[in-house]
Amino acid sequence: MDYDDLKIYCAEKQGAREDYPFGPEPLVIKVSSKMFALISDGEKYPSISLKCDPFLAEILREKYAAITAGYHLNKKHWNTVLIDGSIPEDEIMEMIDQSYQLVFKSLKKTEREMIMNA
Repeated sequence: MDYDDLKIYCAEKQGAREDYPFGPEPLVIKVSSKMFALISDGEKYPSISLKCDPFLAEILREKYAAITAGYHLNKKHWNTVLIDGSIPEDEIMEMIDQSYQLVFKSLKKTEREMIMNA
């Protein structure tokens, strides 16, 4: 996966939209007003920060050297994933899906319904 693959996969989520609240980097992907992914195009490899269940976040950090506590984010609930080829692509997509679902579930019922009915 590369930067564009990450961007496309995240943007395909229902109700997802791109934003740049912090300047030109990172690209923030939101569902409604809440972010579920932050994508940076690093010097050597891109990275993506994703929301994660705290228990699972720790397991993933132990399993992969390319996954660290969220950079400039709540370290308990966010992981930063370096896209260096050491993590299977399907696992990265699953992490993106989980992040989206966690954030989507946290939206107000009216926001979820608007997204689902769009």
